[in-house]
Amino acid sequence: MKLSHLSETLIGSEIIKLAAGIKEKMAQGQKIYNYTIGDFDPEIFPIPKEFEEAIVRSYRERNTNYPAADGIIELRKAVSTLIHEREGLEYDPAGEILISAGGRPLIYATYRAIVDKGEKVIYAVPSWNNNHYTHFVEGDHVAIETTPENNFMPTAAEIRPHLEGASLLALCSPLNPTGTTFSKEQLEAICDMVLEENEKRPAEGKRLFILFDQIYWQLTFGGTVHYNPVSLRPALKECTIFIDGMSKTFASTGVRVGWALGPAAVIGKMKAILSHIGAWSPMPEQKAASRYLIQQEPVSNYLGHYKAAIHERLEKIYAGFESLKKAGFPVDAIAPQAAIYLTIKLELKGKKTEAGNTLNDQAAVTDYVLNEAGLAVVPFYAFGASKESPWYRLSVGTCKLEEIGEMFGKLKEALEKLR
Repeated sequence: MKLSHLSETLIGSEIIKLAAGIKEKMAQGQKIYNYTIGDFDPEIFPIPKEFEEAIVRSYRERNTNYPAADGIIELRKAVSTLIHEREGLEYDPAGEILISAGGRPLIYATYRAIVDKGEKVIYAVPSWNNNHYTHFVEGDHVAIETTPENNFMPTAAEIRPHLEGASLLALCSPLNPTGTTFSKEQLEAICDMVLEENEKRPAEGKRLFILFDQIYWQLTFGGTVHYNPVSLRPALKECTIFIDGMSKTFASTGVRVGWALGPAAVIGKMKAILSHIGAWSPMPEQKAASRYLIQQEPVSNYLGHYKAAIHERLEKIYAGFESLKKAGFPVDAIAPQAAIYLTIKLELKGKKTEAGNTLNDQAAVTDYVLNEAGLAVVPFYAFGASKESPWYRLSVGTCKLEEIGEMFGKLKEALEKLR
C-alpha cells in the first residue's frame, strides 16, 4: 500500500521495539530489571499528593471543556512565577509562554515554526528524538557524535563548522539519555558562538535559533548546577525556545502538562500550529497545575524527597558498576549528575558465550545481558549514536532499591560466563 514519503521513511522507536521483547519475557514469568523507560513506577514515585488532590478536585468541579489554545491564563501565570523564583527567568504569561500536553508537541511545534525543508538542524547524538523531528520537517541532519570525554555533551568546537546556514541548534541539558549536563564554560562558549553567528546574518534573514530542552533541570544532584542560555547571555532571549514541564520534575508523565518559553513571535506561531493539532493539556490538569505550582513549600518538600530517592538509586547502581570495573570486567559508568539516567558501558562485543556464540555487535550484547542477567537497558544507538557504541542509558524510574544487589549478582554471573 503506497503511503506518504514521510510515513514510509519514518523510523520507528528503537525503545518501543526493545520494550515489546521485554514485555513478552515478563509475561512469560521471567524476572526482568527493566531500566529502559524514561518513566516512573507510580508505586515507587507517586505524583505530589497536593497535585493529585487538585486534579481530583478539578474534575469534580467539572473543568472539562476546551482550554485556551495557549493554555489557561492561571497556569501561564503560575509557570511565569515558578521559573522566575527558581531559575531567575522573566517570561510574560500573556505571549511568551505556551502550554501543551507535555513537551513533545512543543518540540514538534518548534521545529515546524522554524525549520523549512532542506535547512540545517544541528543536534548531538546521542539525544532524544532530534533525528526523528528533523525527519518530520525534512530538514538537513547535522548530527554531532559526542564523546565520553565531554560527558556526551556537544562542544562549541564541534558545533562551529556547521553553523553557516543552520536554522536550529537543538540542545538538551540535563541530557536524555546520558543524565549529564553542560558546564558553565561549555554552554557559555556555545552561547557566544550563536550570538556571533547571528551578528553575521542580515537583519531581514532568519536567525539561528536554539531549542533548549531543560525538562530535567530541577533534577540535579550533588554539586551539579544547571545553566541555561538566557541566564548566561540575556541577548539570546530573542532566539531561544525553552521546553519544560511537569512530567519528569513531578513524576507525572501521564498527566501531560508541559510548557514552552520563548519570544512572542515564535510562541504565537507555535500556538497556531498546535491549535490545528489539538495537542493541548487537559483542562482539569491545567487547573490543578496552576493551583499546585504556586505552593512553594509543598513543591520544595516534594522535590527534596523525590530527588533524594532518585539520587540514591543512581549512586548505588554507579557504585555497582565501579565495583565490577575494578574487578576487571569490561564495564564502565559516568558518575550521576542529573535526571533519572545513568550512562553505562558494556564493552562485550567480540566475547563468546558458554554456548560458543560470539557477540558480534551491540544488539547481541543487549540481548545477552537481557537474556542472561535480566537487565534491560537502552543502547545509545537508539538515540541516534553509532551502532557500534558500547554505551547505554539506564533509567531508575522503575528501580526498586532492594533489587539492585540482586541485579548486580546476576549481571556478574553473566559476565563471568563470557570469554
